[in-house]
Amino acid sequence: MMSPLLPLLSLLVSSLALPFEQRGFLDFSLDTGEGGVSMMMMMNDEEGSAIEEEIPAPPGPGPVCPFGCHCHLRVLQCSDLGLTSVPRNIPSDTALLDLQNNKITELKENDFKGLHNLYALVLVNNRISKVSGKAFQPLRSLQKLYFSKNLLTEVPQGLPPSLVELRIHENRIKNVRKGAFKGLGSMNCIEMGGNPLENSGFEPGAFDGLKLNYLRISEAKLTGIPKDFPASINELHLDHNQIQAIELEDLIRYKSLYRLGLGYNHIRVIENGSLAFVPNLRELHLDNNRLRKIPANLPDMRYLQVIYLHANNISQVGVNDFCPQGFGVKRAFYNGISLFSNPVNYWEVQPAAFRCVTDRLAIQFGNYKK
Repeated sequence: MMSPLLPLLSLLVSSLALPFEQRGFLDFSLDTGEGGVSMMMMMNDEEGSAIEEEIPAPPGPGPVCPFGCHCHLRVLQCSDLGLTSVPRNIPSDTALLDLQNNKITELKENDFKGLHNLYALVLVNNRISKVSGKAFQPLRSLQKLYFSKNLLTEVPQGLPPSLVELRIHENRIKNVRKGAFKGLGSMNCIEMGGNPLENSGFEPGAFDGLKLNYLRISEAKLTGIPKDFPASINELHLDHNQIQAIELEDLIRYKSLYRLGLGYNHIRVIENGSLAFVPNLRELHLDNNRLRKIPANLPDMRYLQVIYLHANNISQVGVNDFCPQGFGVKRAFYNGISLFSNPVNYWEVQPAAFRCVTDRLAIQFGNYKK
């Protein structure tokens, strides 16, 4: 059953949260003393005597919401408040803590003390450059950590073993040391694009122990496809890099891939046979590169359904570039082929070139402008 927090979490992260608007203030009751009992003197007109009457104590106060924050249903929203540190006295039952769009510079050892039930932590768009190795130690239930748009220079140490999703894009990370993700066997998704990462920045064994499903390292400085990512990856996104080619054995480790994003690179060459190592591929993004011809071996890819080739230098499309010659080879027909913004005369392409496409509307040609 889907957690009731997920819709709110998706809204917070996708929109980076609108500036928080204070809708009301907490009502504070008068202090009734240490015993929680007030004494009221009542004068009895008839007897002329003073009578002490004990008033029952009100129920004990619940967790106090940090000043300026908004607390509701185990969600604590403290975004857009100009905070320079993590608030104190966070309710221990908090499941989602939103601290994005503040001015926090450091995470200290006891910042999250007692938050054993925290499921998601949003730290997007702060100024965090220093993280204590014990800062996350109390977060034994944390599954989602959003740490993008900060000043990190390395992957934080001491991440909780329960973590499933980590987003640390748009930081200043140049190196990923060996064992950076040690003990994170539950990790499923890592987003770390927008960092100045080069191929040499990944130490051998940097991803040891991970069984990722999703990895994105876009908008970095990669010049080739790294060969040491986890073999379990289903989705790999390396768009907006400086990759020059797909060499023969670049993908040999990634047999489980079903979606590969390589758009907005400098790819001129895809070596013959290199795509044969990803036989289960469903979707391939090669748009906005420098290809001069349709990649070889596409007819042999039985499950490929979507391929983006727009905005390249492709000048012709052969009758057998996409579809196999025999019947029964392809298990899934194409439902998307984009070829617009290429110097190819679409009226010269034989209709039989798209005989394995579900519908003619799935083919996107367009005008070419130099």
